[in-house]
Amino acid sequence: MSDEPIADQLEGSLSQTDVVIQGIKDMIIRGELGPGDRLPVEKDLAVTFGVSRGPLREGVRALVLLGVLGTRRGSGTFVTSLDAARLLSPVSFLAELHQPASSAHLSAVRRVLEVEAVGHAATAVSEEDLETLTAILVEIDDELDGTHGGDLEAVIDADNRFHATIARAGGNPVLAALVESLVSRTFRSRLWRALHERGANQQTQSEHRAILDALRRRDSDAARIRMAGHLLAVELSVEDHDGESADHAEPLG
Repeated sequence: MSDEPIADQLEGSLSQTDVVIQGIKDMIIRGELGPGDRLPVEKDLAVTFGVSRGPLREGVRALVLLGVLGTRRGSGTFVTSLDAARLLSPVSFLAELHQPASSAHLSAVRRVLEVEAVGHAATAVSEEDLETLTAILVEIDDELDGTHGGDLEAVIDADNRFHATIARAGGNPVLAALVESLVSRTFRSRLWRALHERGANQQTQSEHRAILDALRRRDSDAARIRMAGHLLAVELSVEDHDGESADHAEPLG
């Protein structure tokens, strides 16, 4: 590593906070810092990066928010495990803060990812995964058979677990993290569908069973087709929901 401060190496092209973020990222990439390692003390980092303490702390806070760094009371700041779920958590912000105009786009991305994820799962799913998926569908059935159709929030939570379990079963943690980020953030649209579309919950369960059957048979093609059809129905419902919301929206003053 050059003895020249990183801020000077970058020739002022970045703010001091950006210099800190880039500098710590480079230290991780070069292997100078790894998962679980403690960051050098502020004084040394400030000298290394050629920045003052204020921007240094801002850069560290930004990396904490991104899941790259974590703090332990009384112990300092450490590099996290850098696992995919943690590093991809900002995707959740995109899904949570989306506007109606982008809902269909997010649903389309979810469909692409989950179709691929279920294809992987069909060749890698374990008997334990299949038992978990079966139990989730039984849980949903029991809830839907309850008074007034059961607790829809509980149904959607179980639905989330069904899709997340499939994504994890494929063995690709990055793909699973992306799927989980999107699946768990479509709550409002799916609740609207459950409340407003007659028979939607029963249809969804039928589609879930078809997906599970394909997984049991280790049939990747059938699993992909079943998942694509299931999520296309959800996607079309989201489009209808967002279109209706826009039609009834109050004009901006």
